[in-house]
Amino acid sequence: MAKGNGSNGSEAPAPAGVSFELDGRQVSARPGETIWAVAQRLGTHLPHLCHKPAPGYRPDGNCRACMVEVEGERVLAASCKREPVAGMKVTTASERAVQARAMVIELLLADQPERATSPDPRSHFWSQADFVHLARSRFPAAERWEPDPSHPAMRVNLNACIQCGLCVRGCREVQVNDVIGMAYRSHGSKVVFDFDDPMGESTCVACGECVQACPTGALMPAAYLDQHQARVVYPDREVDSLCPYCGVGCQVSYKVKNEKIVYAEGRDGPANHNRLCVKGRFGFDYVHHPHRLTKPLIRLEHAAKNANDQVDPANPSTHFREATWEEALDRAGLGLKAIRDKYGRKALAGFGSAKGSNEEAYLFQKLVRTGFGSNNVDHCTRLCHASSVAALMEGLNSGAVSAPFEAALDAEVIIVIGANPTVNHPVAATFIKNAVKDKGAKLIVIDPRRQALSRHAWRHLSFKPGSDVALLNAMLNVIITEKLYDEGYIAAYTEDFEGLKASIVGFTPERMAEVCGVDAATLREVARLYATSRASIIFWGMGISQHVHGTDNARCLIALALITGQVGRKGTGLHPLRGQNNVQGASDAGLIPMVYPDYQSVQKDEVRKLFESFWGQTLDPKAGLTVVEIMKAIHAGEIHGMYIEGENPAMSDPDLNHAREALARLEHLVVQDLFLTETAFHADVVLPASAFAEKTGTFTNTDRRVQIARPVVASPGDARQDWWIIQEVARRVGLDWNYRGPPEVFAEMAKTMPSLDNITWERLEREGAVTYPVDGPAQPGNDIIFTKGFPTASGRGKIVPAHIRPPDELPDAEYPMVLSTGRVLEHWHTGAMTRRAEVLDEIEPEAVAFMSPRELNRLNLTPGDMLRLETRRGAVELKVRADGDVPVGMVFVPFCYAEAAANLLTNPALDPAGKIPEFKFCAARVAPVATLGAAAAADRLANVES
Repeated sequence: MAKGNGSNGSEAPAPAGVSFELDGRQVSARPGETIWAVAQRLGTHLPHLCHKPAPGYRPDGNCRACMVEVEGERVLAASCKREPVAGMKVTTASERAVQARAMVIELLLADQPERATSPDPRSHFWSQADFVHLARSRFPAAERWEPDPSHPAMRVNLNACIQCGLCVRGCREVQVNDVIGMAYRSHGSKVVFDFDDPMGESTCVACGECVQACPTGALMPAAYLDQHQARVVYPDREVDSLCPYCGVGCQVSYKVKNEKIVYAEGRDGPANHNRLCVKGRFGFDYVHHPHRLTKPLIRLEHAAKNANDQVDPANPSTHFREATWEEALDRAGLGLKAIRDKYGRKALAGFGSAKGSNEEAYLFQKLVRTGFGSNNVDHCTRLCHASSVAALMEGLNSGAVSAPFEAALDAEVIIVIGANPTVNHPVAATFIKNAVKDKGAKLIVIDPRRQALSRHAWRHLSFKPGSDVALLNAMLNVIITEKLYDEGYIAAYTEDFEGLKASIVGFTPERMAEVCGVDAATLREVARLYATSRASIIFWGMGISQHVHGTDNARCLIALALITGQVGRKGTGLHPLRGQNNVQGASDAGLIPMVYPDYQSVQKDEVRKLFESFWGQTLDPKAGLTVVEIMKAIHAGEIHGMYIEGENPAMSDPDLNHAREALARLEHLVVQDLFLTETAFHADVVLPASAFAEKTGTFTNTDRRVQIARPVVASPGDARQDWWIIQEVARRVGLDWNYRGPPEVFAEMAKTMPSLDNITWERLEREGAVTYPVDGPAQPGNDIIFTKGFPTASGRGKIVPAHIRPPDELPDAEYPMVLSTGRVLEHWHTGAMTRRAEVLDEIEPEAVAFMSPRELNRLNLTPGDMLRLETRRGAVELKVRADGDVPVGMVFVPFCYAEAAANLLTNPALDPAGKIPEFKFCAARVAPVATLGAAAAADRLANVES
């Protein structure tokens, strides 16, 4: 791994190379290096088709286009697979080798379509044909296959396929999706999807790895081709930046044509090593959507606010008029200032964004604290990992992951609990699958709902929803009673072990089996394996955190790692997978109501005085309100104005009717966003912001890796950079800000955030990515932390026992089912971006509820039927989809569909420590819409007759 990209520790001396002769000169091969790699490194090109010199692709040697001659050997050698030995004499340009390579390419050329009409006349294959000076073949063509245009994003043209196997290796070995294979025999052999299904009807997850790997254009982005499957689009420039979606932090090369992004390819960044998922590869075109806000908007005088109001994003003129930036900023900033001056500093609040940069997050929280005068600032971490952070801060005094997700490759045991990485963090999931497939790691998936990772799992524990603490305490009971804990580690690096030891006495596997639904033998088996392995790592997601007992859930996971010493070493650790692209960075930057940047408490006098001195004014000594608390405060008449940047609480908050009523009550609401979101329906001023692909800034991924993003295209119309808008609002609130750009903001951040020590803007521009903490300006970042203790006052990790607390709302006779919410692969967060990405919305275009086939049978439903899903807070109607992974008694609903907003139903009950809502559990009932309609008609008829 490149220096500065997160490698850990000093580099060991390079092993001695192998000396051999290449084309008459003495050269040295590095350990494991092939003849092809040596030749390439030294500037000698050898044709290659089945070989891809990229991370994750093993040499295959099946095309024979890279043959070389080795002195003393009867047959030519495939240079991509052959490693040299001492004294070997290799000739790359002998007549025999040159003719053999040319013959291979000519034979393959016979079956290719004409170059001018081929799917990709500039493909790697054609470049290799050019290298051997071949434009056509002397041999007859074989019969080929018809095109397959069935997929929304990709085209399959097997008339250009040379059966190199790269797509198979990419699908099976790199991404481990196991969709593509070779089928049939002899001249009939071909690449197939599943059981020779059309690509669009197969189980393909559209990661696009096969397209990026294909050397001929047989697999191509649909955006490049016309209806005749000929390439007509060629980008005129490429820009390297990052993916705007989940917390993995993939590096991406964006292809631009006429100032529009037309395609995205993965780069060899430290987080993704060329890999992407469907969102990263095909979800970019939301930036060009006609719904983009391009002018500031001010609410019309006659457009009264209503909680149920709907505004057409394509025609906001029913409620808003266009304005100049000067007028809109004055209305926005001076309106906020007027509320502060009238009602006091606690009358305002702000929601920042985890989709924006670190610099934007820092400026936004600074504006609220110094301009509004309170700590009423929050962002989406409150709705995803607030309880995880609460437990981590309590126990370890750090809210960050202890090891990157790639550490799975060094683990013997991997626990994934309350997370569905193949949907929410697909690229991270590939490394978990690689660890199982290539390294023999044992994967344990713990979740009520099965998932794609479950088929790779050594064990899947389908526990009863809401019983996490019972299950985890049973594991702790086994480890402690059987003395599988690490006494030396506990003595040196932890405190309060005796308290845990006493608290788990009653949590035997036999007693907890009835509570959690997992048999005692399995609980013992999993606990023993985790505790006794050389290296165990835990990944968790919002299935752990989004409960009223979410902090307790995380406390149990922390206790498991601390008592077994499974932290601070390679292949070990605690990793809460971050949901949005910059939720880690936004949290680090202080977009949280109870802490300043770097999690420094607002209630500690010494900390507050430091920030008062640095920012030059008095600060509020009390913690602010969280997302849900702010909505309650609006209803209570305590908050009268808000500034919301890049968040959509009218879709993301629990109990949306309550949240939307709160937004409509505000005297002054300023919304800064890309689109007229459901939140912006209630705004007084709407400010058109910049999309991710239009920004310069830094972003911090789930691995603590700070990376720099670059603008790919310009913002449309009068849309402006978010940092600039925040600064202009700040000036009108009364702050004298004069930042000249993100680099200057980053420099100020670094002065208040010890985590950024030895990371400068210049270093990020030079290296692209640096993982914090960093020990020196020329030192690499530390992937693994807590190697010598914890950043607590004692240097020890605090073990905090947890006790069973049931979900806030349990199923009963009236509402007998459990509703759980989450995401689907193709959509992200509230859908404002992905539902405006053409490919993503075509794949998953409408709201669905996922239910067990047994439940569908019980309710006399068939897939595709409409059902009514109801809780004590509301009801929605949506289609049902059969999903054998969903347990009986549960209904799972994605929360990205405005037309059937899941959060109209969810429970706003909060975890007392993390203040996070219980999105993952509430009581619900379902009924077929047709049945409801028939019942209503019968009632009406009965009324008429009476």
